[in-house]
Amino acid sequence: MKDEEIAKAKGPVMHFPTVLGAVAVTYNLPGVASGLKLSGPVLADIFAGRITKWNDPRIAALNPGVKLPNSDVLVVHRTDGSGTTFVFTDYLSAVSPAWASGPGRAKEVSWPVGLGGKGNDGVAGQVKQTPGAIGYVELAYAKQNNLPFAAIQNKAGSFVIPSPEGMTAAAAAVAANLPANTDYRLSIVNADGANAYPISSFTWILVYAAQADAEKGRKLRDFLKWALTEGEKQASALDYAPLPESMATRLTARLDSIKAGTTQ
Repeated sequence: MKDEEIAKAKGPVMHFPTVLGAVAVTYNLPGVASGLKLSGPVLADIFAGRITKWNDPRIAALNPGVKLPNSDVLVVHRTDGSGTTFVFTDYLSAVSPAWASGPGRAKEVSWPVGLGGKGNDGVAGQVKQTPGAIGYVELAYAKQNNLPFAAIQNKAGSFVIPSPEGMTAAAAAVAANLPANTDYRLSIVNADGANAYPISSFTWILVYAAQADAEKGRKLRDFLKWALTEGEKQASALDYAPLPESMATRLTARLDSIKAGTTQ
């Protein structure tokens, strides 16, 4: 939540990261069934409409030896506001000053080019049925629809595909330098580290810092404690990733800050 959104809430809101998710760049490119490599600046220019052909020299330079077709790139994006769009545009803004100056980062942006699809499933469906298409979806949707996804060049120069290990590595790079009083409204796109997947994000549970109902407040803390310990073990099977252990430990201790049986 932004500061102005919290100001409109009934009381102070705490952000608790739970697990990590990834945005996959999926594509439908006849003749290139897998293995496509892209960089952040190239990806930004594709979604801005500045790169319009699959055999563009900048894409070709990242994919030596790959026979790229002389066909149009068809961008597919979300039509609805979403966290997936925010993470993706946050990444594009981090790697491209031109993108940062507009369209920028938001749950909804004014897309320069492309077709729209509602939800992750809408985007995945459009890409799956449209040769030459490229889009962005949660990793789970790319896997469920048997769509290929590109390896993205990270800040260290490595090409990394989305995976639980790559997401956790991105969070670990950020977690290593967190101040003691952080509020965990953190972006981890374009993180440091050779193994970090660069389009990663936390998912959050938002909690009122003061819980009026004492019993519900205690049960909420108990649930969050379970989620940050035992629950983390279930993340990878759902195509998410566990938090770095050091961060989960800090967040578990932070649960004591939730006051049960007090008013806002």
